[in-house]
Amino acid sequence: MSEQETKLSAKIFFNRVLAGTATGIVVGLIPNAILGELFKYFGTKMDVFISLLHVVQGFQYSVPIIVGVLIAMQFKLNPMQTIIVGAAALVGSGAYVITDGAFMLVGIGDLINTMITASLAVILVRAIGNKLGSMTILLLPIIAGAGAGAVGSFTLPYVKMITSTIGTLINSFTELQPILMSVLIAVSFSILIISPISTVAIATAIGLSGLASGAANIGICAAAATLVIGSMKVNSLGVTSSVGLGAMKMMMPNLIKHPIICLPIAFSAVISAVFAALFNIQGTPFSAGFGFSGLVGPINAVKFMEGSVGTNISIAVLVFFVIPFASAFIGDLVFGKVLKIYDKDIFKFFTAQ
Repeated sequence: MSEQETKLSAKIFFNRVLAGTATGIVVGLIPNAILGELFKYFGTKMDVFISLLHVVQGFQYSVPIIVGVLIAMQFKLNPMQTIIVGAAALVGSGAYVITDGAFMLVGIGDLINTMITASLAVILVRAIGNKLGSMTILLLPIIAGAGAGAVGSFTLPYVKMITSTIGTLINSFTELQPILMSVLIAVSFSILIISPISTVAIATAIGLSGLASGAANIGICAAAATLVIGSMKVNSLGVTSSVGLGAMKMMMPNLIKHPIICLPIAFSAVISAVFAALFNIQGTPFSAGFGFSGLVGPINAVKFMEGSVGTNISIAVLVFFVIPFASAFIGDLVFGKVLKIYDKDIFKFFTAQ
């Protein structure tokens, strides 16, 4: 490790953590986002697709490890150091619970705490370096791996309070008039989807259902549409496609570096939410937080609609796709080209230097 690599500013360190996290989310979530609902459908026809569904779902559970490994790679750690950081990230993520002595995976964990744990592991690994000599293979996993993981497990309950606090705030919106409620929930979820906070975790924790669930999904659709339109101008087809297919959290570094990105996203969310309320778009606590990823939101919305199947599908296409993309295009045109409030580079996929 060069002298330049050993001396990193806090900004560079943080940027590398964000870059590793953003890429890790894409790698871990894309298989299930693209194929999950498809396999569920075909699973009703052939059992082999149920097995394939379990494969992509199982792959998703590896997100904490993937994030930890890719964060470590940002710092050019060696293979053993890299996997130690990945293992520590899993331990601190909260992705599993222990019930009667059995370890059970319950999701991808808390992304914020995963980042904190991985960062601590990287700091410990870099601080120790080669000082342990021949004892490295014995002591480094204990000190940097188990040590960072232990700290992460202690901070997890406190970090998760961030999610619960936001959930309580969003839950208070459900008591408001339908259109106002839809707008506030849609805007909230449109921003949360590109933050380290899990929209699915919040939706299920507070039991977001009915029109509130529909608004949450529409907000995520608005974010996806805005990011896709912005990304098309500055990113590769692969990046833009990943965003459109559900990996919007890969734009998390953009939110932190360019908070103004919230403006066009919120604009699209407001317009889309009004139409969602007018068309009474609904959902369940388990469908909220997905948007049109895997068609989870549209499929569940159609189930709550009355009338002919053709009409219901047309409404779903209009509200989940046409309106979000149309409003996103208008917002990008007004704020980016006419008012010139931001530059198109705020949508550029971020990689640490």
